[in-house]
Amino acid sequence: MSTILIMINGVPGKVATTILAHAMNDERFTVVPFSLTGPGTEKTVDVNGTEITLVSPGERGEVIKKIKAEYGPFVTVDYTHPTAVDTNVAFYCANDLPFVMGTTGGNREQIREDVNNSSIPAVIAPNMAKQIVGLQAMIEYGAQNFPGLFKGFEMTVKESHQSWKADTSGTAKAIIRQFNLLGVDFTEADIDMVRDPEEQKAMGIPEEHIDGHGWHTYTLKAPDGSSEFGIVHNINGRDIYAEGTLDAATYVEKKRLEGVKGHCFSMIDVLKNI
Repeated sequence: MSTILIMINGVPGKVATTILAHAMNDERFTVVPFSLTGPGTEKTVDVNGTEITLVSPGERGEVIKKIKAEYGPFVTVDYTHPTAVDTNVAFYCANDLPFVMGTTGGNREQIREDVNNSSIPAVIAPNMAKQIVGLQAMIEYGAQNFPGLFKGFEMTVKESHQSWKADTSGTAKAIIRQFNLLGVDFTEADIDMVRDPEEQKAMGIPEEHIDGHGWHTYTLKAPDGSSEFGIVHNINGRDIYAEGTLDAATYVEKKRLEGVKGHCFSMIDVLKNI
């Protein structure tokens, strides 16, 4: 059985490197030993004994041409930086690179428009952890079938991630939008973003995961204080994201082989087809 060629962009970032290490150990994939990265990085990095060539923005056009000529079609996975998302997607679309976008941030409407006007399929999701995506789907089901269920309830949202995460959690934003449909008056600006390590330790986050975690708590209180509801999903480390990301890459390759072009898929689409 032939394997899927995959290139993970964002190395030496910690999430991208974690996904790359998992891909190397997954029999479905053969890793293309290159990674698009930001300016000012080293030229190469060793990941589990494999030398990965890091490609800066100024040289990526020529390098991608050479990679495609040597390896053939491959799936790209993006775990770069929120500030690079828009330009990266434009680059993928212009160079016919089917991709999985795991990075949050960017102009999501423009990203989808770029893909829809391109000749490639892509999976774009604010969270690649399959269990969290399933939870989001359950909440979305409730919003569609029981609109206004929590009307008048007061909501608080706390999300904690490693200090270098630059933007608000895309998962929190997505879940809040569903609670808005459920009748809750809450905005993204009301989210309590925790990035301070000392505060995170006080929350109970294990010290070894301060530099890599995603803890979310959503609390809803009735207007008269007589009832309270809560949803919690706490993730330590990054391994949970690898399985979903690689399943998404497999899905994108399947769609490429089917000839699907100019279409954005979600992780819900992936979950329904694995």
